[in-house]
Amino acid sequence: MGFFKFIFSKVFLKQLLLALLVLVLLVFGLLYWLRASTNHDQRIAVPDLSKMSLGLVQQELENADLNYVVIDSSNYNPDFPTFSVIEQNPAAGKFVKEGRKIYLVLNPSGYRKIEIPELVGRTQRQVEPTLLALGFKIGKIDYRDHISSDEVLELRHDGQTLNVGDALRKTSVIDLVVGNGKGSYRTSGDAAQDVINDAEDLDDAGL
Repeated sequence: MGFFKFIFSKVFLKQLLLALLVLVLLVFGLLYWLRASTNHDQRIAVPDLSKMSLGLVQQELENADLNYVVIDSSNYNPDFPTFSVIEQNPAAGKFVKEGRKIYLVLNPSGYRKIEIPELVGRTQRQVEPTLLALGFKIGKIDYRDHISSDEVLELRHDGQTLNVGDALRKTSVIDLVVGNGKGSYRTSGDAAQDVINDAEDLDDAGL
């Protein structure tokens, strides 16, 4: 009778509930430890994100338990869609841990703009390599009567004259107006002498 009385006593029931609670906590703790230890050395292959939009990137990396960070926009590449992934680090195929951040470089919306430097007055052989090095393309070459052969007199884009500091997108086509060496010019001193000579002629004529 005393044994059964103890079993159904409040003290025993409290101890039994406490023991069950401890047992449940131990089981959950063991399961968590097993899961953590099992995934500890798990490696995930980085997917190829090239040419993907950010929306597709997010879906792809969420499925792989990976994260991403956009670090920069590269120089525009016409072979890639606008705002798509142009570079990634780690590279596709590399194995990383769960939750690893993948760093992305995106393709911008277009070529960046470049300012036109001081080129008028230089020779065509100097101007063309400079424009090509800046990323522009050489268009038509128009020749104009001018005493200096090969001297660049004007830069044009879509029929408009370009000035120093004007900005055009990279790969824009620039036309050149170049002297042909057949022209002539008169200095301001020559013009002044002409005025004096004309005045003397009028005076001699009595006008």
